Amino acid sequence: MNTLTLETHLCIEDVKIDSSTITIELSDGRCVSTPLVWYPRLLNGTTKERKNWELIGDGHGIHWPDLDEDLSMDGMLNGRPSFESQKSFQKWIAERKKKGRTSAWT
Repeated sequence: MNTLTLETHLCIEDVKIDSSTITIELSDGRCVSTPLVWYPRLLNGTTKERKNWELIGDGHGIHWPDLDEDLSMDGMLNGRPSFESQKSFQKWIAERKKKGRTSAWT
């Protein structure tokens, strides 16, 4: 018996962020949402910084250049929050304060 399989290239097509959630729209029509608190840099970024994203890795990831943050589609699909150490995150926050950057939804 032969089974027909279709090869599809699953990728991110769009990204939306609100005050508590990041949602990715996938090429197969699904939307996947994860809590924004899982990604401290996004949570502490400004609205302008959060809106400045680009798809990377042939649509398998998202990069925020202003926040130096990258998320993968696989990580979101598998429910993996950021693994950045607290020390690294605190260093990032201190650098933002030196540059006079505000946080959250401003």
